[in-house]
Amino acid sequence: MSAGLLAALRAAVGAQHVLTGEAETHRFRTGYRFGSGPVAAVVRPASLIELWRVAQAVIEAGAILIPQASNTGLTGGSTPDGDDYDRPVVVVSTLRIAGVHLVQGGAQVVCLPGATLDVLEKTLAPLGREPHSVIGSSCIGASVLGGVCNTSGGALVRRGPAFTELALYARVDADGRLELVNHLGIDLGTTPEEILARLERGGFTEAEVRDTGARASDHDYATHVRDVDADTPARFNADPKRLFEASGSAGHVVLFAARLDTFVKEAGTTVFYIGSNDTADLTRLRREMLGGDLPLPIAGEYIHRDAFVLTERYGRDTFLAIRHLGTARLPTLFRWKDRVDGWFRWLGLRNVADKTLQVATRLGPSHLPKRLTDYRDRFEHHLMLRVAAADADATEALLAQALGAGEGAFFRCTRQEGDAAFTHRFAAAGAAVRYRTVHTREVADIVALDIALRRNDIAWFETLPAELEAAIAHRFYYGHFFCHVFHQDYVIRAGHDPLAIEHAMWALLDARGAEYPAEHNVGHLYYAKPALTDHYRALDPTNSFNPGVGRVSKRAHWR
Repeated sequence: MSAGLLAALRAAVGAQHVLTGEAETHRFRTGYRFGSGPVAAVVRPASLIELWRVAQAVIEAGAILIPQASNTGLTGGSTPDGDDYDRPVVVVSTLRIAGVHLVQGGAQVVCLPGATLDVLEKTLAPLGREPHSVIGSSCIGASVLGGVCNTSGGALVRRGPAFTELALYARVDADGRLELVNHLGIDLGTTPEEILARLERGGFTEAEVRDTGARASDHDYATHVRDVDADTPARFNADPKRLFEASGSAGHVVLFAARLDTFVKEAGTTVFYIGSNDTADLTRLRREMLGGDLPLPIAGEYIHRDAFVLTERYGRDTFLAIRHLGTARLPTLFRWKDRVDGWFRWLGLRNVADKTLQVATRLGPSHLPKRLTDYRDRFEHHLMLRVAAADADATEALLAQALGAGEGAFFRCTRQEGDAAFTHRFAAAGAAVRYRTVHTREVADIVALDIALRRNDIAWFETLPAELEAAIAHRFYYGHFFCHVFHQDYVIRAGHDPLAIEHAMWALLDARGAEYPAEHNVGHLYYAKPALTDHYRALDPTNSFNPGVGRVSKRAHWR
């Protein structure tokens, strides 16, 4: 990196917030599950104006800018991948720019880049409202705008992908000039500095918040997901209907703010736990619940018994941290874990924190309620169903009818059981990573697939060819069952080629009419399909922002 760019970055944010050392940049340039590479600098602006000045400096120097919020993505899209970039890479962390402004009486919010779902959820709680996503992602400190950039779906059946047509962002035009685009629908001034300063301090009135007719959420999804006979998936990242400017931009713009709908929070909820050894039972239940007259469930989460068992062992510390420390403290815990690992890396020891936590949390009695572990032993397939309390009795009657003719069973959870069931389900993704970390000698890597099946797909549980089965040590199957979105993580045995196995999996998914990725976005694990490449190129014609997204295994091309 040139001395001029480094000086400009330090002038913009202060020298202490421009990181260049290997140890201090490690957690910013390494993905949670995938993606890593060297960077010229990590920059941590504290205001929107500082972020603007950083973006100006990077673009004027002809460097690459990778925007990053919480770095909780699973496909490495907010980190570099490899060392073959043609220009210096600057990662810009936006976590210090945290802010939420309520507008229209809390019916909408304007979120700044560092705002997390956890903070937004707490901000809206006194109003009896909640954000687009409250289950799962908030457990690991995900940012609100990260969800918008990646059209993340989340676990709430009624809401679909994170989406808005109201955003404030910077893009590079075809002539290489940085421009600020204000499509928030809020009158904030004319110059970038005036717009950004007024927005950050909340210096606007309700009269300046205009109703432009633009959408701040996916209004049609609740109807869309009910069409169980449709031959297309309910939601996926390359769906052109849900790509609009910042929504689905995947780091190809610098997003300063997004205006989003909020939702009335259910006064009370009930959780049912369902088990079966026959996938037909769950298929019948899904079709009857989505195609019937009952209101949509709030959430319906699937986990296979193998993933249940492995998460019970390798996700226990995540479960306990969420239950005893709360979601707000988890990002701090992750930062400390990375710091501890950094100390030991100097001694040539890797993943000490993870391995220590794994040994420590194996001690003691089971952390799961007895009725959940009883179902673990009885059933292969598990479904957690959360419904509004007002719909609980009607749902119970439907469950009895739908499961009565099959091999399934269910029970109505206590509050403790329901909370434990969902927390256990959302610890599954981290459990696969932990398994890889602990068993490095036996494991080549993880192949992680994020897939959207057709809404009318009856054969949703896959059968793999024998040659692929032989290469897999363990499978983690879990997902958002009513949306037919599944996360399938395969632990590949040492001596096998994970990349070749992944590409063989893609061919099988193509034959099934599936779309992938469903909600984690392409990152460095998937090719960007035409709808996404067209969207990226329209936003970023000079490829100045995050050019590695949509390339696979360091091959810099898009399909």
